[in-house]
Amino acid sequence: MIERLLKLALKSERGFTLIELLVVMVILGLLAALVGPKLFGHVDKARQKDAAAQIAMFGEALDLYRLEKHRYPTTEESLNALKPYLKKDLPKDPWGHEYVYRSPGEDERDYDIVSYGADGTPGGDGNNSDIVSWKNLE
Repeated sequence: MIERLLKLALKSERGFTLIELLVVMVILGLLAALVGPKLFGHVDKARQKDAAAQIAMFGEALDLYRLEKHRYPTTEESLNALKPYLKKDLPKDPWGHEYVYRSPGEDERDYDIVSYGADGTPGGDGNNSDIVSWKNLE
């Protein structure tokens, strides 16, 4: 009796056919092809915003440094002079490059902080554009 019920239960179970699986795979592939590039565009923008936020954090730490020492750190001292004013270690930019710090900065600015973007070189467009302390992110 139990064997008969088991055989009936096994016969009634049906798996997916190869065609059904292929159709599902094609649909998933199309969705990934349409949605993927849009998501990666947001990732690049998020990295740029993260770099701008870190540069703003450095600006605040530089202001604290100046209040205490009555000057900004020199280019040679670099952002490493800010370690006592930061809660965590000095971060790299979102692409893994060091931030560039100059003091005094160009055009009579007290300092310049720059992330050269994804390519790590000056200039560039889009994801490779520079994020700087003297301009807001566009």
